[in-house]
Amino acid sequence: MKKMMMMTILLVFLFGCAGLRFPVRPALKEDITVPAGKIEGNQFTGIRYSFKVSVPPHWKITTEFPDLLEELGYDRPFSTDPEQTELYALNPETKTNITFDLSPTGRYTRFNQGKIEWATSVAAESMVAELDKEFGKGVVKPDFFPTEPYSLKGVQFAAKKYATYKARGEKWEQGWIYGFAEPYQIFIIYLIKESGDANDRQDMKKIIDSFEFIKKK
Repeated sequence: MKKMMMMTILLVFLFGCAGLRFPVRPALKEDITVPAGKIEGNQFTGIRYSFKVSVPPHWKITTEFPDLLEELGYDRPFSTDPEQTELYALNPETKTNITFDLSPTGRYTRFNQGKIEWATSVAAESMVAELDKEFGKGVVKPDFFPTEPYSLKGVQFAAKKYATYKARGEKWEQGWIYGFAEPYQIFIIYLIKESGDANDRQDMKKIIDSFEFIKKK
């Protein structure tokens, strides 16, 4: 599901910037031979990309795709995929989870807050498509909330959108934050159960607020 959202955003920007004649930045390619980062206690410090984030002690943080996400309908990466930097934070007891994903920005792609918010809104279409694919067309009908600007440490532009829906006998909230910090795109996607631990929402906000992108010198 999250891969679909990210691909929608990427295609939107590729299409929208196809007419640009001159590159905005040098071509970037992810070097997957470099470790994604290191986890020490409850904090992740990026190596491949310079960012850090921390989680509460009862949460799990990992760079390995959790089985829990596949059970919830997320796409498991194939071994042949050119991996991006992905970090997973989850509360195993309540299934609340957050994915952090960074990828190089295209050479011709220009950003401003308006474009970020527009692309964040467009990703809602892929969420509907994925729910239709998993549960049947129109069976699960999400209620979408307005796209809003969002502040992330070290990030130039960011926006957030979320939706609520009922599936598997439970009410869920799924939200995503899309941001840009030269020269990378940042995707943060979360899923939280409405009937879960009352502290989950506070924990989730603390985790996302702890995210910091540190531009390399």
